[in-house]
Amino acid sequence: MIKVFIIDDHQMITEGIHSLLQGEADIEWMGSAKSPDELMAFLKNAQPDVLLMDINLPQQSGLDLCKEVKGKYPAINIVGLSTSNQASIIRKMLENGASGYLMKDASKQEILMALQQADKGRDYVSFSVAEILKKKTPNDQLPMLTKREKEILELIAEGLTNQEIATVLFLNSTTIDSHRKNMLTKFNAKNTAALIKIAVSNHLI
Repeated sequence: MIKVFIIDDHQMITEGIHSLLQGEADIEWMGSAKSPDELMAFLKNAQPDVLLMDINLPQQSGLDLCKEVKGKYPAINIVGLSTSNQASIIRKMLENGASGYLMKDASKQEILMALQQADKGRDYVSFSVAEILKKKTPNDQLPMLTKREKEILELIAEGLTNQEIATVLFLNSTTIDSHRKNMLTKFNAKNTAALIKIAVSNHLI
């Protein structure tokens, strides 16, 4: 029996995968979380065999969360779940400890295969993901923005100050400044103007 848990902030995805797996004799559905905080709270009390993990999450990127979960619970096998077909993101997820990677339009057969292979400690990527990894793209080395970073960067691009952004997003200005600095480091940008230019030219915002 493979105990499965999913973290995804889209209810339709969670319900869709749950319905696909219902009735499978060797799958035990443990539940779902919508945020990293919810997931970590759940894992304190119980651990699945396989964790399906969305890449684009609120609060924290699935890439970073994967590394954190594997650090604290190395026995959990993680399969990335995303709409992103960016090779650098797929590679980073695998580097951070994931046993596999699925696109969100994966078939039931692909999902089951990924769960079964991950549970056995084997790596699995679908054929479409394997094809992506073979290709080189101009954006291959670009990091990914979290949802929160994207929101903040869009507001910065509109000319809002840290304090104004904090008011709009119901956060404090220190948090906004921290996100801004993290993004500068992440994209190796010298200043905010350079950061916005990189994001716009690569269609990140």
